[in-house]
Amino acid sequence: MNKDAKIYVAGHRGMVGSAIVRNLEQKGFTNIIKRTSDEVNLIRQEEVEKFFKEEAPEYVFLAAAKVGGIYANNTYPAEFLYNNMMIEANIIHSSYKYNVKKLLFLGSSCIYPKIAKQPIKEDYLLNGPLEPTNEAYAIAKISGIELCKFYRKQYGCDFISAMPTNLYGINDNFDLETSHVLPALVRKFHEAKVKGQKEVVIWGTGKPRREFLYVDDLADACVHLINNYSDEMHVNVGTGEDIEIGELAQIIKNIVGYNGEIINDLSKPDGTPRKLLDVSLLESTGWKHKTKLQEGICKVYEWYLDNYSKEISF
Repeated sequence: MNKDAKIYVAGHRGMVGSAIVRNLEQKGFTNIIKRTSDEVNLIRQEEVEKFFKEEAPEYVFLAAAKVGGIYANNTYPAEFLYNNMMIEANIIHSSYKYNVKKLLFLGSSCIYPKIAKQPIKEDYLLNGPLEPTNEAYAIAKISGIELCKFYRKQYGCDFISAMPTNLYGINDNFDLETSHVLPALVRKFHEAKVKGQKEVVIWGTGKPRREFLYVDDLADACVHLINNYSDEMHVNVGTGEDIEIGELAQIIKNIVGYNGEIINDLSKPDGTPRKLLDVSLLESTGWKHKTKLQEGICKVYEWYLDNYSKEISF
């Protein structure tokens, strides 16, 4: 991409989209298009096509999505499936229709089977049943991958897909009802510390293993891929390292400075037992993550204290 290339970042206010914007700006890109959902409702085909016709972006980062943790995915499956499929279909089709040079679609590692050989390679997709608690979201993301693949096959579009592992970082969602595990734990331990609570409850056994990638590393990988990768195979983006949820909780507890006990609520689901990505394809293109987990969590907690914790009423 040239520094003055017209780049549309869909979902620029979200954690991933805002990180991509930061990365592009740091690299000297000067023509970044941003639109809020009030300005362009990505679920509405007519609005999306009008936007693409008027703005004619050259490159697209498709980071817009309805996202959430186990509770949100399991409680609102119809919304997760419908909203995400509409967003993807509208942007991908308009990118084809209005001659976008290259598009990068962002999926999620939940696309892979619940019980998959570890670490998970890209070609394990559709090789087994999905995790039921986030099946709707996974199906939507799989549809996005397939759309990119078939628009490439039928029309010759240079559309690629990246599959990030569990993400965390600046601008994360700390709502306990809809957030992912890491930001939820940051908030839980902080509130318990402030309130002087003697214990913090975490879901499940704490035994499932998860891989966590700092969102600014993902953004850097996305810009790298749009410049250096072109193929129908989606690319896993992660660290190649994982950790037990119970161990993660202990790390966050120490960073926050909470002195109480951690209690496991065994009535709550664990979700997928393990989800570690094989990142050899990504690394073969010349990219590797930079941010260590403890360093990243420290940055997140510092941001949380500055930007979010004051909004919470006790």
